[in-house]
Amino acid sequence: MWSRVILFVLLGAVLAIGGGLGFLLLRKPAQVAASTKTVARTPERIARGEFIFAHLADCGGCHSQRDFSRACGPEAPGGRGRGSVLSDFAIGLPWVVVAPNITPDVETGIGAWTDGEKIRAIRDGVDKDGNALLPGMPYDAYRQMSDEDVEALVAYLDTMPAVHNPLPKTKLDFPVNIMVKLAPRPAGSVPPPERSDRTQYGKYLTTVAGCIGCHTPHVKGRLTPGMGDAGGEVMATHAGTVVSANLTPDMETGIDKWSEEFFQKKFYEYKEYAEKGPPPVAGPHAFTLMPWLSYAGLPPEDLSAIYAFLRTVKPVRHYVEMHPGSKS
Repeated sequence: MWSRVILFVLLGAVLAIGGGLGFLLLRKPAQVAASTKTVARTPERIARGEFIFAHLADCGGCHSQRDFSRACGPEAPGGRGRGSVLSDFAIGLPWVVVAPNITPDVETGIGAWTDGEKIRAIRDGVDKDGNALLPGMPYDAYRQMSDEDVEALVAYLDTMPAVHNPLPKTKLDFPVNIMVKLAPRPAGSVPPPERSDRTQYGKYLTTVAGCIGCHTPHVKGRLTPGMGDAGGEVMATHAGTVVSANLTPDMETGIDKWSEEFFQKKFYEYKEYAEKGPPPVAGPHAFTLMPWLSYAGLPPEDLSAIYAFLRTVKPVRHYVEMHPGSKS
C-alpha cells in the first residue's frame, strides 16, 4: 500500500515538474502590445536619433561590423547596423549570440517591423513576435530612455540605408533559454530628463550609455552588489582582452583625483581619430572596447553632467589592471 502511495507521489511530482517546465518553455515574457504609433521623421528628430545611435548609446558597438585591426575598433565602411555574430568575437560565450541586422532591409533586417515594435524591442526587451531578447542587449538600461529619445532613435533607424545581411539566430541552452524570459519588463511612458539638474541629467546619460554594465564586475551574469561602477569586468575577445576601469570617486583606485577638465580631455583626445580614422592597433596594451570614438562626439555639457554624476556614486577601493599581462 505504502509503495503505491509513494509511487503516486513520485509520479505526481514528475508530472508537476514536467508541466512546470513545459509552461516555462511555452510562456511569453512580460509584455504589452506594441504601440501603433508611426514616428514622425523630422530632420531634428533624425539628427537626435543619429546622435543617440552613433554617440550616446553606441548602438554600432554591437550592431555594426567593426575593424579591430585599428585602434578602438571603428565601424567598417558600409558596416553600420548590419549586425554581428558576437560569439565569434568574444571568448567564453557558450552559445550562439547575435546582434541582429537593424537596418531597414525587409528580409534580413527590421524593415518589416512597425515603429511600435522597434520601440518595444529597444526598451522592453521583446522582439517583433514577443520573444525575449538576450539581456546583452541593454534594454534594462534603455528602459530609462525617454519617449522623445527612443522615438528619435527609431526615426533614425527608419532612414538608415538597408543592408541585406543574413545572420544566424541567437541560440541559448537550457536553462538560460528559460531564464532569459524573466528579464523583459514594459517600460511604459518615460518623461525627458531634467537637463537643468546636472547630476540627474548625468545619471540619465550614464544609464542610456550603459556605463554600469561594463564598469561593474559580474557574477553569474548579475552585477556584483556594492561594486557599481568600480570596474573589474574582464572582456576577453579574439582581438584582445581588457578589464574595465574603476569609475568611482575613490582617491587611490578611481577617478577622485580627476578634474572635470581632465575628464573631458580623456574623451576629446580621440576626436581626431573619430574624424580622420584611427591608426592600426599598437599592441595588446592599446586594445580597448571602450567606445572612445563614439563618446568623443559628446558635447561638453553632456560630459560635464556625466562627470557630476560620477562624483556622487559610492567610492569603492578597487585596483584594476586594465591590460593584464601586457607591457605598456
